[in-house]
Amino acid sequence: MKIGLVGCGYWGKNIARNLHQMGVLRAVCDPSPKILESVPKLYPGALATKSLADILGSKEIDAVVIASPAAQHAAIAKEALLAGKDVLVEKPVALDVKEARGLVALARRRKRILMVGHILHYHPAILKLKELVDSGDLGDIQYVYSNRLNLGRIRHEENILWSFAPHDISVLLLLLGRLPKRVTTAGESWLRKGVVDVTMTTLEFAKGARGHIFVSWLHPFKEQKLVVVGSKRMAVFDDVVKEGKLKLFDKGVDWMDGQPVIRQTSESTLFFPELEPLREELLHFIDCVKTRKTPRTDGRNGLDVLRVLDAGQRSLDAGGKPVTIR
Repeated sequence: MKIGLVGCGYWGKNIARNLHQMGVLRAVCDPSPKILESVPKLYPGALATKSLADILGSKEIDAVVIASPAAQHAAIAKEALLAGKDVLVEKPVALDVKEARGLVALARRRKRILMVGHILHYHPAILKLKELVDSGDLGDIQYVYSNRLNLGRIRHEENILWSFAPHDISVLLLLLGRLPKRVTTAGESWLRKGVVDVTMTTLEFAKGARGHIFVSWLHPFKEQKLVVVGSKRMAVFDDVVKEGKLKLFDKGVDWMDGQPVIRQTSESTLFFPELEPLREELLHFIDCVKTRKTPRTDGRNGLDVLRVLDAGQRSLDAGGKPVTIR
């Protein structure tokens, strides 16, 4: 198998490293002369080109990974599918729900793999957390909140909601197994007018479950933390710490004689294989291309995340009014 990479910048270089180590990187397409000059040294045997046509027109290349700026995702993915290539596109799959639906339909008609890079679905800690939720070990999920905070890297082409929140939205949908009923987002622009730097999004799910997503690139320290509150137990995923990323807390509120009683018993650290999520994601894509099975984060999954993002943006534009997802 041979794969062409479109976009080898901030995130693309990590993809290129993994694909090269797997022995499947055939070509790198990027507009930067500096990046293209480095390709022969970093990835011997890979073609360096500015032209997307060199990748899409090559019969030698079976699949394409797209890590270009978000505004280009839909157009490049469409060209690649029309060229008969299987596609892994970084999140978000598109910036427009209608475009995303079109990509899903096109992939189905062309019998091509369309996968979206929601990397946390391939994080061993998140997979373990999903097991806890599905097994009922946490009880009924009542509340999930996620913080994704840092100082920089400041985007120009997309706001913080579209840049950071897709990760957290995808995990909430994974854990709860459904779309929210309503989405409410509030935020502010301080650095550049019209580009929101901080947002708080509330997701209202059926059966009373709620999710809060707080994202910011104007924060004094880095934090990537997910807290899941169940009726039996609670769990915390902290992706910043090196050890003890996933903890289970046997804490909650019990009722005795009509009165709430705080229960605080054990706290335990859960262990899982130390695997690089990006490598696991790319291995899954390669396996899907070979076996023709549906990816874990296929086009429809990416479309669901986009629908929540779109609702959040519409709520943000309306001054924080709730938006219903039908």
